[in-house]
Amino acid sequence: MKREPQPVEEIKGIGEKTGKLFRKLGVETTRDLLHYYPRAYDAFHEPAAIGQLKEGVVGTVSGVLLKPPELLRINEMQIVVAVLKDLTGTIQLTWYNMPYIRTNLRTGILYVFRGRVARKKSRLTMDQPEIFLPEAYQKLIHSLQPVYGQTKGLGNKTISRAVAWVLKSQEEEPEYLPEKLRKKYALEDFSAALTHIHFPKDENELLFARRRLVFDEFFFFLIGVRRLKEQRGVKKSSFVMKNSVLTDRFMQALPYKLTSAQERAWEEIRRDLQGGLVMNRLVQGDVGSGKTILAVLSLLETAENGFQGALMVPTEVLAKQHFESMETLLIENGIHHEAVLVTGSMTAKEKRIAYEKIRTGEAKIIVGTHALIQEKVEYPSLALVITDEQHRFGVGQREALGEKSRNTPHVMVMSATPIPRTLAIILYGDLDISVIDELPANRLPIKNCVVGTDYRKNAYAFITRQVLQGRQAYVICPMVEESEMIEAENVLDYTKKLQKELPSSICVEYLHGKLKGKEKNQIMERFAAGEIQVLVSTTVIEVGVNVPNATVMMIENAERFGLAQLHQLRGRVGRGKYQSYCIMINCADDGEDGDTKKRLDILNHSNDGFYIAAEDLKLRGPGDIFGVRQSGEMEFKLADIFTDANLLKTVSEEVNRLLEEDPELEQEEHRELKIKLEEYAQEGYEKVNL
Repeated sequence: MKREPQPVEEIKGIGEKTGKLFRKLGVETTRDLLHYYPRAYDAFHEPAAIGQLKEGVVGTVSGVLLKPPELLRINEMQIVVAVLKDLTGTIQLTWYNMPYIRTNLRTGILYVFRGRVARKKSRLTMDQPEIFLPEAYQKLIHSLQPVYGQTKGLGNKTISRAVAWVLKSQEEEPEYLPEKLRKKYALEDFSAALTHIHFPKDENELLFARRRLVFDEFFFFLIGVRRLKEQRGVKKSSFVMKNSVLTDRFMQALPYKLTSAQERAWEEIRRDLQGGLVMNRLVQGDVGSGKTILAVLSLLETAENGFQGALMVPTEVLAKQHFESMETLLIENGIHHEAVLVTGSMTAKEKRIAYEKIRTGEAKIIVGTHALIQEKVEYPSLALVITDEQHRFGVGQREALGEKSRNTPHVMVMSATPIPRTLAIILYGDLDISVIDELPANRLPIKNCVVGTDYRKNAYAFITRQVLQGRQAYVICPMVEESEMIEAENVLDYTKKLQKELPSSICVEYLHGKLKGKEKNQIMERFAAGEIQVLVSTTVIEVGVNVPNATVMMIENAERFGLAQLHQLRGRVGRGKYQSYCIMINCADDGEDGDTKKRLDILNHSNDGFYIAAEDLKLRGPGDIFGVRQSGEMEFKLADIFTDANLLKTVSEEVNRLLEEDPELEQEEHRELKIKLEEYAQEGYEKVNL
């Protein structure tokens, strides 16, 4: 097969129906599939004695059945039950709606059983265990099998087979990193790394492959950042502004006083707007630190100087909320600057009216999603571009908004991801940095607790009490639907469970990233309006709507998330006048001194995102890639800025050196690298998370 990407339907065994399921996962081509990396790895260990099995984790036992399995019928369900004994104990093996198991399993034959171990009514059990003959299992011992993100109708085996077929049949990709760079850092060949990230023979091979691919992710991302820096450079601004008396009056009339950190950041922004050079500034502040009001002040100052300012946010719900709160503030203060909203789901008529107001300059304050960069939107005097939660937008999208201006606009990006300053300087190398490291005085600190699965009933009772007092709650699950390979709570089943557990008067709904945009918006709008009391969701709400009435954040399988991401999720509550709570359910059984407990204890005892980020950096190590969900900063596929902090610094130095020696990549040794960069540019930055 050619190295050019082919539609997934070209893969052996994949037809139109399966192709649609792959597209649900964002996999459209063979290249997408090769970069659809496993989310975890299933390790196959030597069988253990029954008495050595640990509850709550996958275990393996071998033995001979002394009597045939029983077939039970309960409420139309057929249940096969077998009992296995050894000198150390007894375990019950159970299969649901798989009656053929009874005839397949025979007494007197040695089998290997592998499944999740639990204790039910003081009896050790294993539900739905896989069955192997000893010779077949022996081949799997010490191997790592890939576990992919799945969707209903598309299981792990199908994805794994498809990846293996593409790897076997596709031409090898030419190596594009210069040889001296690969030798210097002992980096695996790109094609080998792709094979080994999917099918490693052991942990060392996996880590070696991952290191190469993480190096590449950082490398291409930082080349994008450096080029952005060159384009922006130190340029004279066509939009030199003056202090606006109206902006000062507006700030004084706010129902609260800005914190000293907000005041410091506002002074830095104002100085940039007036200084005669183009502003390129990152405003980095913890969740709830008050970045949005700085955006409002900046947009108002811009409008008062006769120019236009645009705020781009990642979701329609958030855009609408920003717009409505901004419009309310302007009206309450008697400020007559026209603000408009631009989102993809607006009707053609609504868009036409908004476009016309922007084109004529009547609208000075514009709020929207990436719809702001559509061709039809014309800005006669765009002087300020603000992107909120900027790591959600690719470099290409951020550039595109800036290019809508006839002259280079001032750029301000906002991020609620607390990143240690040393890393922020690398990741945001094209920007000056303002840090808001202080929360508003009226914010009540969130009360945290890390608990085991036996606390769930108490948590449900607590959520019920909060809802009866008029409050709302989020429940986060790591998965959308049940997986055949990963034991973790999923949104769809958990919603059904809560609908049964909580009083029928409480409205429980779900939200996840696979829903259509319109459905997601409707759910979030209903939750914001108080029509939904409990929202079960994936991390799609990490960047979400502001619901001051939400006071409970319950996170299932908290051990599966990075600390920075848990902190972001927790930031969805504690935004109003009521006391808020975060309940983290730890499903990992690693004891009092285990790594999981240490990690979660950091969150349990602190609400300071910058402290958490620094501690996360200290605790993390390469071993964290096994089973721990990556934290999602900058939207890398494999790389994690905490785990891979040292590699990030190394790559940053190498990118600087490369672009100093050969800015246009004209040297022969950089020819394949230049081709690769051009390929990625044609496919769109978002595909490769630049």
